[in-house]
Amino acid sequence: MAKTHLTKFHATHHLLKTKNYKLKTNMIPFVDPKLHYKRLRKQILNKIDDTLGRGDLILRSQLAQFEKHIAKLVGTKYAIGVNSGYDALHMAVQAAGLGPNDEVITVAHTFVASISAIANHGATPILIDVGQDYNMNMDLLEATITPKTKAIMPVHLNGRICDMDRLMDIAKKHNLVVIEDAAQALGAKFKNKMAGSFGLAGCFSFYPFKMLGACGDAGIVTTNDPEVARKITLLRYNGEDRVARKFVYHGYTALLDNVQAAILDLKLKYFTKWISRRREIAKIYQKGLANVGDLQLPHWPDKRYFDVYQNYVIRTKRRDVLVKYLGKNGVEIIISWPEPIYQHQVLQPNNYRLSETEAICREVVSLPMNTEISQNQVRNIIKYIREFFSKSRGTE
Repeated sequence: MAKTHLTKFHATHHLLKTKNYKLKTNMIPFVDPKLHYKRLRKQILNKIDDTLGRGDLILRSQLAQFEKHIAKLVGTKYAIGVNSGYDALHMAVQAAGLGPNDEVITVAHTFVASISAIANHGATPILIDVGQDYNMNMDLLEATITPKTKAIMPVHLNGRICDMDRLMDIAKKHNLVVIEDAAQALGAKFKNKMAGSFGLAGCFSFYPFKMLGACGDAGIVTTNDPEVARKITLLRYNGEDRVARKFVYHGYTALLDNVQAAILDLKLKYFTKWISRRREIAKIYQKGLANVGDLQLPHWPDKRYFDVYQNYVIRTKRRDVLVKYLGKNGVEIIISWPEPIYQHQVLQPNNYRLSETEAICREVVSLPMNTEISQNQVRNIIKYIREFFSKSRGTE
């Protein structure tokens, strides 16, 4: 599950403050939730008023309708709304029956929630390296499997889905469960099949700064398995079978509430348009930043993939100096994970040394990518980056 490091813009602001300069007041924001709200304000307030006016607060038609629409979008039989992307992962792991003595293979280049969802059930997360597209390196996957391996959790990062042909073939060969962390990949496709529809379960986040963001936090699990759907439906509301009025599991208070569901369902009407806009912005970046310095751009011409660009991530060995230059020119950026998760206290001690993950943490930065950004702002960002590398050549 991917989320910005600690808090919104934390890594960015920490880096900027240590460099002793201030952002411009007319900055280009990484995201613009105020403008996003302004565009939809009347419709959102109408949805809130309608929901509250009906007294529909918990487990009512708004949630059922949103779940139905997400299931249709993703292409699964079921979608179960929950309180957050982490809750989606946590309950999917539990519904899959994973626990002590089980190993689950996932990546180190991800937000801690992906790993915590495994560890909090007593299972052991086994971390492997990523490839050039920042997703799980399929060349390393099969060799990582042991007799204790019971599942694989691919993380579809930055709006790009993993190579699910290779992953599902390996999973089938070794009889492994697949739980997709699709927090950043709603709408992304591999061979015209949606993220979240390949494995036993797909887990999505509607954290406010995701492509489809709630006015707070929210998540959802997609699945074709009726038993998984039933178990998560019960787990999310105290483990209760509300028809039989019996408590079946030790569950959670982790419902997606009706107000959030109503707002998300409203936004879902615009989702295809928003993806198209992100892909347009990505093309502008791609054209403007081609062959600039040592920049590596998120462009992999493979027709099997349909990328939705949750983030537009560029890579350079001069990352920190570039970030400082962009900050001086009023461009707000994100460095999601300045160090691999296995270097944090939560996973100490360990012997992990994953070369690509460590290099990515040193070298990548996410540029502003949102539906509110103007073409003018994108061109200014491109101008500043080109200026930076042009000046750098003159001083080297």
